[in-house]
Amino acid sequence: MSLLNNVIDHALDDGYAEASARREAEGGGLPRTLRAKLGLAAGLVLAAAVVTVGAAEARISAPVVAKERQELIDRIDAESSAADQLEQDVEKIRSEVGERQRKALEQHGGDQAELVALLSGATPVHGPGVKLVVDDAKGTDSGGGGPRESSGFSDTGRVRDRDMQRIVNGLWESGAEAVAINGQRLTSLSAIRAAGDAILVDNKPLVPPYTVLAVGDGQRLSTAFQDSADGQYLHALQENFGIRTRISAEADVRLPAAPSLIVRTAEPRGAGAAKPTGRATADTGKGTS
Repeated sequence: MSLLNNVIDHALDDGYAEASARREAEGGGLPRTLRAKLGLAAGLVLAAAVVTVGAAEARISAPVVAKERQELIDRIDAESSAADQLEQDVEKIRSEVGERQRKALEQHGGDQAELVALLSGATPVHGPGVKLVVDDAKGTDSGGGGPRESSGFSDTGRVRDRDMQRIVNGLWESGAEAVAINGQRLTSLSAIRAAGDAILVDNKPLVPPYTVLAVGDGQRLSTAFQDSADGQYLHALQENFGIRTRISAEADVRLPAAPSLIVRTAEPRGAGAAKPTGRATADTGKGTS
């Protein structure tokens, strides 16, 4: 019986009893006084009230936020539609201006009207020619590379604006009568420039691969270009830097008219003025000859 009485009187182990006494002495554990209990209850009620008020405000303001969001979406859609309409109007006016410029060239070109229209890019043309495709080297980082080397070649596998300049000039010198890059017709006033890593033709960016179409005596033009200094330059880019090129003579290539024209006055120097060779034929929209 003494053992049972000892177990009942000392139900908590001495170590646990000591830790509990120390925790109570330090102020831990559950509150023991009525004031502490009331304080805890008040805190819980206040927290619940704050959560309830926040939820109610969120529920009340949700329709307002949704309405403002929808109004913003509607404004964006309306402004986008207006911008699209303005862009269509600009394109329409640009087409009208280009058409009037073409008519002016036809009216005042005299017996050289066909040559004037051809050189100015006023009308679409088609005929035999060459197709030259130039592309960056495989695995070239689109982030760009370093500056040019002193040799004039690319120090990376990327095609640069000066490469396209030499290619186009080489085609003109080899006998091309009309040239276009990625569907962008070139004229005597066209500019090939760079903006960062992008190549611009008349301020319009192009993306590789660059497809160059040239109207001329197909096989002869292809041979003359490859034998020229600019053709050898392109071959060196291919051999040294992996730039990919492919050229072929075509029975018929079609070039669009230049998107915009600058009408200026020009007079032939004399009786020896150049005349069309007949290889490039204007597309009138009524079929091809």
